[in-house]
Amino acid sequence: MTGKTADNPDGKKAPSREDRLKSALKANLARRKAQARARATAETPKAGGKED
Repeated sequence: MTGKTADNPDGKKAPSREDRLKSALKANLARRKAQARARATAETPKAGGKED
């Protein structure tokens, strides 16, 4: 009776460490890309015209 090999009562297996890391990395990358896009759109008006 090891706790690591036991399934959940509803029959679904817990995601493996690799799967959890993969999904966390994907979410982090999406968040960083969204931040970069927001920064790029915030800087765009400065590049087009003269502002002092």
